[in-house]
Amino acid sequence: MMIKLPPTPSEVSTKWMRIAIILITILVIANFLGISPWKKKVEMRPVTQPASELGSEERVTIEVFEKVSPSVVYITNKRLKRDFFSLTVTEIPQGTGSGFLWDNDGHIVTNFHVIYQADEVAVRLQNGNSYDAVLVGADPDHDLAVLRINPANLDIPPVMIGSSKNLRVGQKVLAIGNPFGLDSTLTTGIISALGRSIQSMTNRYIHDVIQTDAAINPGNSGGPLLDSFGRLIGVNTAIISPSGSYAGVGFAVPVDTINRIATQLISSGRVERPGLGVSLVPDHIMAKWDIEGVCILQTYKGSSAEAAGLKSSTRLPGGRIELGDIIVKCDGSPVKDSSDLIKILDRHKVGDEIELVLFRDSKEMSVIVKLQAVN
Repeated sequence: MMIKLPPTPSEVSTKWMRIAIILITILVIANFLGISPWKKKVEMRPVTQPASELGSEERVTIEVFEKVSPSVVYITNKRLKRDFFSLTVTEIPQGTGSGFLWDNDGHIVTNFHVIYQADEVAVRLQNGNSYDAVLVGADPDHDLAVLRINPANLDIPPVMIGSSKNLRVGQKVLAIGNPFGLDSTLTTGIISALGRSIQSMTNRYIHDVIQTDAAINPGNSGGPLLDSFGRLIGVNTAIISPSGSYAGVGFAVPVDTINRIATQLISSGRVERPGLGVSLVPDHIMAKWDIEGVCILQTYKGSSAEAAGLKSSTRLPGGRIELGDIIVKCDGSPVKDSSDLIKILDRHKVGDEIELVLFRDSKEMSVIVKLQAVN
């Protein structure tokens, strides 16, 4: 008769060690395979709202962009460099900007500074097609230029033209352009202020400029500023920024100015600026004399001013100066300096008649003057 002795402590320990090793191995393999009793099953969150559902304001913004963006172009300003030894000519891109199709004849409006000093200008459409452009005309005083391309079967609608007369601070605006070379970029914002003045490259002031907080960066210049209906209300032209990049203050030349100037450039290649046919005493001299208004220094022979009887300043014996007529109002608006006068005249066209209120020999009087073309 055999009697089975109970396992020794060492045998029991070895048995449980084997079981533990087997269990640990199973758990490691299960965890590797993603099978774990402690791992919580994670499911995709349900979609709250179908992606196709957009807010009404979003739909309007998208519709405007899709409608107008094909009419916005990418402009490259090129300089030609000739090698002295080989006589080969190399094209060197020196800047890029934006522009937009003005009409069905291939005319494109942009800023003058975008194409300044260019030997050649290339225009690329949204569809990727590129064309050489010719300069139709430019007005550096208003930083505007008109180009023309001649593609076959140009099937792109021009930008709709709006008006800058009834714009309101706070209304929504959209800017389309090519900031930093990133074509077809849309930014949005509001009109921050109206009636601003900025200096052009010729140091002449551009008046009635639109201020906006829509992001405008290098490369946006020449692109359209649109209202919420997709109508052109301005050309994005300049920014104020310590760094040279967007800082929330951008400026656009108003569409009424663009419409007047672009029409003349397309028609004749130049701009007829309305004026009186006079030279004026410099503003800093008037300020030194503490006189408000603009003083006529000289009326040119055969000018509208001469025909209206305006009086020039004269130098008297002994070096004293007898001041000519001092204009204090033009077309019903006050005139404090030459900038005010130019701003008012720029709203008119050659041939318009305007009323001047002036002081002559300390007496107030009014005169009607027919505006003439001036350089």
